[in-house]
Amino acid sequence: MTPAFWIRTAAAFIFRSGRSTAALGATISMAVAALVFISAVATGINDCMIQNATGLYSGQISGTALPAALVPEDLELPGVLTILRRYLIPGMISSPEGHAGPAGQTAAAASSTDLSLTLVALDPEPEKKACAFWKKIIAGTYPAPETDDILISRQTAMALGVQPGNPLLFQSGSLEKQFRVAGIFATGIPAMDQGLAFCPKAAMPVLPETWSTAVFLMPGVSETRIRSAWAEKGIDPSRFQTWQETMPDLTQLIDLNRISMGFVNVLVLGVVAFATAAAFAISIISRLREYGIMKTMGITPGETALLIFSQVILLNLLAAAAGILLGAAMAAFAAGTGIDLSGFTSHNQYFVVSGVIVPRLTFFSLLLPPGLALVFCLAAAAWPLLIVVRQQPARILRSIYP
Repeated sequence: MTPAFWIRTAAAFIFRSGRSTAALGATISMAVAALVFISAVATGINDCMIQNATGLYSGQISGTALPAALVPEDLELPGVLTILRRYLIPGMISSPEGHAGPAGQTAAAASSTDLSLTLVALDPEPEKKACAFWKKIIAGTYPAPETDDILISRQTAMALGVQPGNPLLFQSGSLEKQFRVAGIFATGIPAMDQGLAFCPKAAMPVLPETWSTAVFLMPGVSETRIRSAWAEKGIDPSRFQTWQETMPDLTQLIDLNRISMGFVNVLVLGVVAFATAAAFAISIISRLREYGIMKTMGITPGETALLIFSQVILLNLLAAAAGILLGAAMAAFAAGTGIDLSGFTSHNQYFVVSGVIVPRLTFFSLLLPPGLALVFCLAAAAWPLLIVVRQQPARILRSIYP
């Protein structure tokens, strides 16, 4: 008999056992739906961490020590959204004595020495459009273009005893420049809060010969591909780093999240597979007489295996399809509203901009749960198959009809 015959017979077995098929199918379907949704949420968490980390200030690609002969237009490529030009000026910053700081203390009481930091001269308007850094201002305002405003961190403000409106003096070599504190920021990221300040580049009488950049890409564009395209244009790729290279801890955190999701899939579907095996074993035992009659008719163990495995495959395909649709619908609904986890991420540096998770379906989240469900259930079907294959037809019929 052909495989098509056994597949049709398996379908008849499944639909004839309506209640048990519905119960087992619902178990598999709900497990697949839950895992599809959880996988989409895990992907959304990864997306949120990447967007927070790159969208705050650094971009997907950062470049340093770029020569003056290289201009932002040279970096423009399909997929590149924004190219920000910045000048990094290391120096010392101090506060004139005699004014009151945030807690009523004088600058002299707050700090008796100058502070070392890096002043970033930039274009305020493009920066505000591309970065979410301005959202971390806790006092004052964002620096206005063509002004002598400076934006400093809360730690710097506390060390110098200043507040918005107070003057500051920046020194770098022979360069001296007085600024007015426009605002104070706090990101929760030590690298930014402890050593950076920002001003409009128009405020600086002299700018360094080399410049730095933050490059923002369109969603889905590969950072490696963009850097390779720059190399083909003759631009030194060693001057650029992707966010994966500048934030290896985030890369490891994302990989760990994916591995954890894989463990969840295996554990949940392992339990479902055990339940499937038990249900099929009970079903086969209840119909053992029918299998015994088929064996007396000359049905081979291979054909019996094809029949049982066909039942498992058909049931899984139907249940997995329903589970994928249900899980995708849940993910789409959650993506429309977002899942606000701000209360659980307020102290995490990778959620400094937003703690709203937007679940996203991927090839991995859609196909891995049903694929694993099928593999585990096929493996679990070996148990009920052995029950049938190892029994002799005469013994089966004699045990049922003594």
